Amino acid sequence: MPAATAPLRLLDPDVSVTLSTLLPMAWPGLVTRDGRRFLGVQVGSRSGDASRDLAYVLEQVVAAGPGTTVAPVDLPGPGPRLQDLLDASPLEVTVHQGFDYWTEGAQDDDGEVAASMERANASVVPTARLASVRSAYWCRMKERAHLRWVLPEDEEPLLDALARLAAGAGLSLGDGTRYVGSFRAHGLLVPVWDLPLETEADALEVPAAELRTRLSEALAVSAPLTADERRARSGLLSRQLTLR
Repeated sequence: MPAATAPLRLLDPDVSVTLSTLLPMAWPGLVTRDGRRFLGVQVGSRSGDASRDLAYVLEQVVAAGPGTTVAPVDLPGPGPRLQDLLDASPLEVTVHQGFDYWTEGAQDDDGEVAASMERANASVVPTARLASVRSAYWCRMKERAHLRWVLPEDEEPLLDALARLAAGAGLSLGDGTRYVGSFRAHGLLVPVWDLPLETEADALEVPAAELRTRLSEALAVSAPLTADERRARSGLLSRQLTLR
Protein backbone atom coordinates (compact mmCIF):
# COMPACT_ATOMS: atom_id res chain seq x y z
CA MET A 1 0.00 0.00 0.00
CA PRO A 2 1.52 3.34 -0.94
CA ALA A 3 -0.57 5.55 1.38
CA ALA A 4 -2.35 4.03 4.37
CA THR A 5 -2.72 4.47 8.12
CA ALA A 6 -3.83 2.31 11.03
CA PRO A 7 -4.32 3.21 14.70
CA LEU A 8 -2.01 1.27 17.01
CA ARG A 9 -3.40 -0.09 20.26
CA LEU A 10 -0.64 0.29 22.81
CA LEU A 11 -0.56 -1.53 26.12
CA ASP A 12 -0.73 1.96 27.63
CA PRO A 13 -4.32 2.97 26.74
CA ASP A 14 -3.63 6.66 27.37
CA VAL A 15 -1.28 6.96 24.38
CA SER A 16 -2.50 7.15 20.78
CA VAL A 17 -0.17 6.48 17.84
CA THR A 18 -0.99 6.07 14.15
CA LEU A 19 0.99 3.73 11.91
CA SER A 20 1.70 5.28 8.51
CA THR A 21 3.16 3.69 5.40
CA LEU A 22 5.31 6.77 4.84
CA LEU A 23 6.07 10.05 6.62
CA PRO A 24 7.56 13.30 5.24
CA MET A 25 11.20 12.91 4.17
CA ALA A 26 10.87 9.24 5.21
CA TRP A 27 11.08 10.21 8.90
CA PRO A 28 10.76 7.20 11.21
CA GLY A 29 8.44 9.09 13.56
CA LEU A 30 6.56 12.35 13.87
CA VAL A 31 4.54 14.24 16.49
CA THR A 32 2.55 17.08 14.94
CA ARG A 33 2.03 20.46 16.62
CA ASP A 34 -1.44 19.38 17.71
CA GLY A 35 -0.01 16.26 19.36
CA ARG A 36 -0.86 13.55 16.83
CA ARG A 37 1.77 10.82 16.90
CA PHE A 38 2.84 8.87 13.78
CA LEU A 39 5.09 5.85 13.33
CA GLY A 40 6.50 5.43 9.81
CA VAL A 41 7.05 2.06 8.14
CA GLN A 42 9.04 3.01 5.03
CA VAL A 43 12.38 4.42 6.14
CA GLY A 44 15.90 4.60 4.75
CA SER A 45 17.53 1.87 6.83
CA ARG A 46 16.49 -1.23 8.72
CA SER A 47 18.18 -3.97 10.67
CA GLY A 48 17.21 -7.59 10.20
CA ASP A 49 14.52 -7.24 12.88
CA ALA A 50 11.75 -4.93 11.71
CA SER A 51 9.81 -5.47 14.94
CA ARG A 52 12.71 -4.18 17.05
CA ASP A 53 13.30 -1.25 14.67
CA LEU A 54 9.68 -0.11 14.89
CA ALA A 55 9.51 -0.58 18.67
CA TYR A 56 12.65 1.52 19.11
CA VAL A 57 11.12 4.42 17.18
CA LEU A 58 7.70 3.94 18.80
CA GLU A 59 9.21 4.49 22.25
CA GLN A 60 10.76 7.75 21.02
CA VAL A 61 7.49 8.90 19.45
CA VAL A 62 5.60 8.23 22.69
CA ALA A 63 8.15 10.24 24.69
CA ALA A 64 8.41 13.15 22.22
CA GLY A 65 6.60 16.48 22.58
CA PRO A 66 4.41 18.25 20.00
CA GLY A 67 6.17 19.47 16.86
CA THR A 68 8.91 16.84 17.11
CA THR A 69 10.35 14.59 14.42
CA VAL A 70 12.28 11.40 15.07
CA ALA A 71 15.32 11.51 12.82
CA PRO A 72 16.88 8.40 11.25
CA VAL A 73 19.26 6.76 13.70
CA ASP A 74 21.80 3.97 13.78
CA LEU A 75 20.49 0.45 14.15
CA PRO A 76 19.03 -0.11 17.63
CA GLY A 77 20.55 -2.40 20.20
CA PRO A 78 18.68 -5.01 22.25
CA GLY A 79 15.35 -3.94 23.69
CA PRO A 80 11.57 -4.34 23.41
CA ARG A 81 10.05 -5.53 20.16
CA LEU A 82 6.78 -4.29 18.72
CA GLN A 83 4.72 -7.12 20.21
CA ASP A 84 6.00 -6.12 23.66
CA LEU A 85 4.41 -2.67 23.32
CA LEU A 86 1.14 -3.43 21.49
CA ASP A 87 -1.87 -5.59 22.18
CA ALA A 88 -2.74 -8.36 19.73
CA SER A 89 -5.71 -6.65 18.02
CA PRO A 90 -5.74 -6.77 14.20
CA LEU A 91 -4.87 -3.53 12.41
CA GLU A 92 -7.79 -1.53 11.03
CA VAL A 93 -6.26 -0.11 7.88
CA THR A 94 -7.47 3.03 6.09
CA VAL A 95 -6.24 3.45 2.52
CA HIS A 96 -5.68 7.05 1.39
CA GLN A 97 -5.40 8.43 -2.13
CA GLY A 98 -2.51 10.65 -1.04
CA PHE A 99 -0.56 11.96 1.94
CA ASP A 100 -2.61 15.06 2.70
CA TYR A 101 -3.10 13.87 6.28
CA TRP A 102 0.58 14.78 6.86
CA THR A 103 -0.09 18.51 6.87
CA GLU A 104 -2.91 18.51 9.45
CA GLY A 105 -1.10 20.18 12.33
CA ALA A 106 2.38 19.34 11.04
CA GLN A 107 5.19 21.84 11.50
CA ASP A 108 6.30 23.11 8.08
CA ASP A 109 8.09 26.42 8.55
CA ASP A 110 10.23 26.05 5.42
CA GLY A 111 7.75 24.17 3.23
CA GLU A 112 9.69 20.90 3.28
CA VAL A 113 6.69 18.85 4.42
CA ALA A 114 4.49 20.23 1.63
CA ALA A 115 7.21 19.61 -0.95
CA SER A 116 7.75 16.08 0.30
CA MET A 117 4.00 15.43 0.24
CA GLU A 118 3.77 16.67 -3.34
CA ARG A 119 6.55 14.33 -4.44
CA ALA A 120 5.01 11.41 -2.57
CA ASN A 121 1.52 12.06 -3.95
CA ALA A 122 2.91 12.04 -7.48
CA SER A 123 4.10 8.46 -6.97
CA VAL A 124 0.96 7.05 -5.35
CA VAL A 125 -0.53 4.07 -7.17
CA PRO A 126 -4.37 4.07 -7.00
CA THR A 127 -5.20 1.46 -4.34
CA ALA A 128 -8.33 0.18 -2.60
CA ARG A 129 -8.95 -2.40 0.12
CA LEU A 130 -11.55 -5.07 -0.53
CA ALA A 131 -14.37 -5.36 2.00
CA SER A 132 -15.40 -8.99 1.43
CA VAL A 133 -12.09 -10.49 2.60
CA ARG A 134 -9.27 -9.38 4.89
CA SER A 135 -6.01 -7.84 3.68
CA ALA A 136 -6.70 -7.91 -0.06
CA TYR A 137 -5.77 -4.79 -2.03
CA TRP A 138 -6.63 -3.79 -5.59
CA CYS A 139 -4.27 -1.43 -7.38
CA ARG A 140 -4.00 -0.01 -10.90
CA MET A 141 -0.65 0.33 -12.62
CA LYS A 142 0.00 1.82 -16.06
CA GLU A 143 -0.79 -1.29 -18.08
CA ARG A 144 -2.58 -3.67 -15.71
CA ALA A 145 -4.60 -3.76 -12.54
CA HIS A 146 -3.60 -6.17 -9.79
CA LEU A 147 -4.90 -7.82 -6.64
CA ARG A 148 -2.38 -8.35 -3.83
CA TRP A 149 -3.67 -10.48 -0.99
CA VAL A 150 -1.80 -10.95 2.30
CA LEU A 151 -2.78 -14.38 3.64
CA PRO A 152 -2.36 -15.25 7.35
CA GLU A 153 -1.90 -19.03 7.13
CA ASP A 154 1.45 -20.79 7.58
CA GLU A 155 3.38 -21.00 4.33
CA GLU A 156 3.66 -24.78 3.85
CA PRO A 157 -0.03 -25.74 4.30
CA LEU A 158 -1.01 -22.61 2.37
CA LEU A 159 1.17 -23.63 -0.58
CA ASP A 160 -0.44 -27.07 -0.53
CA ALA A 161 -3.90 -25.50 -0.60
CA LEU A 162 -2.97 -23.09 -3.40
CA ALA A 163 -1.51 -26.03 -5.35
CA ARG A 164 -4.76 -27.98 -4.98
CA LEU A 165 -6.66 -25.00 -6.37
CA ALA A 166 -4.17 -24.41 -9.17
CA ALA A 167 -4.33 -28.04 -10.29
CA GLY A 168 -8.10 -27.76 -10.52
CA ALA A 169 -8.14 -24.33 -12.22
CA GLY A 170 -9.50 -22.83 -9.01
CA LEU A 171 -7.08 -19.92 -8.61
CA SER A 172 -8.85 -17.65 -11.08
CA LEU A 173 -10.70 -14.48 -10.08
CA GLY A 174 -12.74 -14.47 -13.28
CA ASP A 175 -12.38 -13.89 -17.01
CA GLY A 176 -9.17 -12.16 -18.01
CA THR A 177 -7.53 -12.63 -14.58
CA ARG A 178 -4.31 -14.57 -14.02
CA TYR A 179 -2.42 -15.72 -10.95
CA VAL A 180 1.15 -14.50 -11.51
CA GLY A 181 3.01 -15.45 -8.31
CA SER A 182 3.51 -14.36 -4.75
CA PHE A 183 5.69 -12.26 -2.51
CA ARG A 184 7.14 -13.70 0.70
CA ALA A 185 7.30 -11.02 3.39
CA HIS A 186 7.96 -11.44 7.12
CA GLY A 187 6.80 -15.05 7.06
CA LEU A 188 3.61 -14.39 5.10
CA LEU A 189 2.65 -15.19 1.52
CA VAL A 190 1.17 -12.41 -0.62
CA PRO A 191 -0.34 -13.91 -3.80
CA VAL A 192 -0.73 -11.55 -6.77
CA TRP A 193 -3.18 -11.66 -9.66
CA ASP A 194 -3.07 -9.74 -12.94
CA LEU A 195 -6.39 -8.14 -13.86
CA PRO A 196 -7.64 -6.36 -16.97
CA LEU A 197 -6.79 -2.66 -16.73
CA GLU A 198 -10.44 -1.61 -16.61
CA THR A 199 -11.21 -3.85 -13.60
CA GLU A 200 -12.42 -1.88 -10.57
CA ALA A 201 -12.09 -2.99 -6.97
CA ASP A 202 -15.85 -3.48 -6.56
CA ALA A 203 -15.85 -6.13 -9.29
CA LEU A 204 -13.52 -8.31 -7.21
CA GLU A 205 -15.60 -8.49 -4.03
CA VAL A 206 -17.64 -11.58 -4.97
CA PRO A 207 -14.84 -13.46 -6.81
CA ALA A 208 -12.46 -12.87 -3.89
CA ALA A 209 -15.00 -14.12 -1.34
CA GLU A 210 -15.64 -17.21 -3.46
CA LEU A 211 -11.89 -17.85 -3.76
CA ARG A 212 -11.51 -17.47 0.01
CA THR A 213 -14.16 -20.18 0.45
CA ARG A 214 -12.36 -22.51 -1.99
CA LEU A 215 -9.06 -21.84 -0.26
CA SER A 216 -10.49 -22.61 3.20
CA GLU A 217 -11.89 -25.87 1.88
CA ALA A 218 -8.52 -26.78 0.34
CA LEU A 219 -6.74 -25.98 3.61
CA ALA A 220 -8.98 -28.49 5.38
CA VAL A 221 -7.87 -31.36 3.10
CA SER A 222 -5.26 -33.59 4.75
CA ALA A 223 -4.67 -36.11 1.96
CA PRO A 224 -1.25 -36.11 0.24
CA LEU A 225 -0.94 -34.03 -2.91
CA THR A 226 -1.59 -35.79 -6.19
CA ALA A 227 1.00 -35.79 -8.98
CA ASP A 228 -0.78 -32.90 -10.71
CA GLU A 229 -0.94 -30.97 -7.45
CA ARG A 230 2.77 -31.54 -6.78
CA ARG A 231 3.58 -30.17 -10.22
CA ALA A 232 1.34 -27.18 -9.55
CA ARG A 233 3.13 -26.59 -6.22
CA SER A 234 6.51 -26.58 -7.95
CA GLY A 235 5.18 -23.99 -10.36
CA LEU A 236 3.96 -21.82 -7.48
CA LEU A 237 7.37 -22.02 -5.80
CA SER A 238 9.11 -20.93 -8.98
CA ARG A 239 7.03 -17.75 -9.01
CA GLN A 240 7.84 -16.53 -5.52
CA LEU A 241 9.81 -13.40 -4.72
CA THR A 242 11.11 -12.78 -1.19
CA LEU A 243 10.94 -9.17 0.02
CA ARG A 244 13.69 -8.16 2.46
